[in-house]
Amino acid sequence: MKYWHIFLAFFIPGILGYGGGPASIPLVENEVVRRYGWMTVQEFSEMLALANSLPGPIATKLAGYIGYTEGGILGSVIGLVAAVAPSLIIMILLLGVLYKFKDSPKVKRLTLYVRPVIAILLGVMAWRFFQESYEGIGLWQMLLITISSFLLIERMKVHPAFVIGITLVYGALFL
Repeated sequence: MKYWHIFLAFFIPGILGYGGGPASIPLVENEVVRRYGWMTVQEFSEMLALANSLPGPIATKLAGYIGYTEGGILGSVIGLVAAVAPSLIIMILLLGVLYKFKDSPKVKRLTLYVRPVIAILLGVMAWRFFQESYEGIGLWQMLLITISSFLLIERMKVHPAFVIGITLVYGALFL
C-alpha cells in the first residue's frame, strides 16, 4: 500500500501540474504534507530549496528523494516513474494533435490563462513557508534571511545555490 501511495503522490500532480516544475510543486506539497503526512511544511521547504539548487527537473528530484525516504530504492523508482508517466503517456497519445495545433492562437491563449493560476498556487505555497518560518524562527530572523536572500540573488546576482548554502550555514550556526 505504501508504494501505491508513493505512486499516487506523484502521478496525480503529474496529471494536474500543467507546465511541469513550478506548477506541480504546490500539488506535490499537498500530497506529501497534507494528504500523507510524510513531511512537515518546514521539511518540505528545506528539501525544495536544496532540490532547486541541483540541476534537472524539480518534479523528478522531489519524486526520487521522497520516494526513497518513504520506500527505499523501489520507492524512488516508483516515484520517478509516477512523476514522468503522465507526460510520457500524453506525449505518446497526443503527439500528432499537439504538432498540428502547436502554433494555434487558441492554444497560445490557453497557456496565457493558465499562468495566473500557477502564480497563485506558488504564492499560496510561499505564504505557507513564510508562516511556518515565522512560527519556527521568529519575525526578525525570517526577515533577515528573506531580505538578505533577495538582495544577494537580485541585486548582487549571486547564484541561488550559494544563497541556499549560506542560509544553511547561518541556520546551523545561529539557529
